[in-house]
Amino acid sequence: MTTEDTVLTSRDGRVGRILLNRPGALNALDLPMLRACAAVLETWREDPHVHAVVIEGAGDRAFCAGGDIRALRDAQLSGNRAAADQFFAEEYALNLTIATYPKPYVALIDGLCMGGGIGLSVHAPYRVATEQAGFAMPETAIGFFPDIGATFLLPRLPGELGTYLGLTGLRVSGADAVHAGLATHFTPREHLADLSAALARDGIAALATHQQKLPAFSLAGHRDAIDHCFSADSVSEIVSRLQTSHAEWAEAALKALRHVSPSALHWTLRALRRGRDLTLRQALDAEFALTRTTMAHPDFAEGVRAMVVDKDRKPAWRPPGIADVDPGVIDALFAG
Repeated sequence: MTTEDTVLTSRDGRVGRILLNRPGALNALDLPMLRACAAVLETWREDPHVHAVVIEGAGDRAFCAGGDIRALRDAQLSGNRAAADQFFAEEYALNLTIATYPKPYVALIDGLCMGGGIGLSVHAPYRVATEQAGFAMPETAIGFFPDIGATFLLPRLPGELGTYLGLTGLRVSGADAVHAGLATHFTPREHLADLSAALARDGIAALATHQQKLPAFSLAGHRDAIDHCFSADSVSEIVSRLQTSHAEWAEAALKALRHVSPSALHWTLRALRRGRDLTLRQALDAEFALTRTTMAHPDFAEGVRAMVVDKDRKPAWRPPGIADVDPGVIDALFAG
């Protein structure tokens, strides 16, 4: 067992274990945590005693609630772009390592799984979610965009579910995450420890023996409507289509879209549409470039302030409305 405070690693039977051990911060990722994960994966890559990797989060509140956005905001505001670039470069390299890892990689997801946590899990071939899991990419609420390869992942979910989740930032349950393609297996929290122990003993065969009956998809009855509304090629048209529906899900989506950064909605939709035609590596490269331009926009610093620093939940977006966003500004972000 290593003794690094925020990431604990060990060999246990047939598996190598990674425990994200920052429960007080919902296991949010900082650079040392990324480096610890990357280093141990390289160590286990050729280790004949490690047949698979299992990653979990400490505590019962979160698998991983994302990256250390406060630190990234501080770096941007202080002009220390090199620090932000270093974080994203190493985070995205780890995402690609997970996606291409030569051994089975199993993420056991209980509690919140957002942003960077999705990057540590959804790229893996095996993602087990409990009924207490909650998946979300809420980056538009902080004036950013779904990254960690999400511009590759989200367009490949069924229909327009990825556009719906990426723009609104709304959370889906563990069971719904399996239906949507964000997770692969469903196991109730009360059985997760048994599954984890069985993986060390039996390897990935334990996944089949511990999978439970999947509850119904809560969005099943709304799939056609979601696809219709979120297939539009502009944010304004998406809003217009949502306004014609008085369904509860559409009202919730509209409420979310009216709260998040209008500019972030525009650049996120553009990034998601572009990601349809990119490989994961290409999407990560494109996202890296987009971090530099979008973080320089005032909505990023303001969004993190409102949601993470001051927590007043009252961001002053510039411009304030979806219709006020200058298409030329969005074009320039992608050209940059």
